[in-house]
Amino acid sequence: MSAAPASIREIVAERIPHNGPILLAPYDAAWPVRYAFLEARIVAALQEKALLIEHVGSTSVPGLAAKPIIDIVLAVPDTTDEASYVPPLEAEGFALTLREPTWYEHRLLKPPAVDVNLHVFSEGCVEIERMIVFRNHLRTHDGDRATYEATKRSLATRIWRHVQDYADAKSDVVETILGRAR
Repeated sequence: MSAAPASIREIVAERIPHNGPILLAPYDAAWPVRYAFLEARIVAALQEKALLIEHVGSTSVPGLAAKPIIDIVLAVPDTTDEASYVPPLEAEGFALTLREPTWYEHRLLKPPAVDVNLHVFSEGCVEIERMIVFRNHLRTHDGDRATYEATKRSLATRIWRHVQDYADAKSDVVETILGRAR
């Protein structure tokens, strides 16, 4: 949701420029089904180390147009202890692509053949609550969901060097909606 400045991100895998508009797809009832399949794989791989796992982001909000990428938030005991959770996730096809030590010690893992962002935070991280509060609010507040979608649609038509730039451009509306949600 909110982004860390590029200078404090450690790109682990090659970052390929997007250089185009953002594809927004109409809500697809298959998204929660895909999430459930991925959740089962992640929980099976990590067992008790998966302290919380939730479907977040626009694909988790019925009726909301979205980039067709499943966003998952995962809480582990300590994200800096990568040896405890990255190898089991790699065995499931996920690859560590981003490490953000100054933004809640966030880690991002992605499987190469599936459109998924697995956001990993340490247990109790405030960003987890923020993502869930935002999702839950959009699920129950039609006006804010419509405002958010209109913002996304307006921004999506622009040419973006990186998809993260598009995400960053939504920050003001996200913060406004979060203010009402809290």
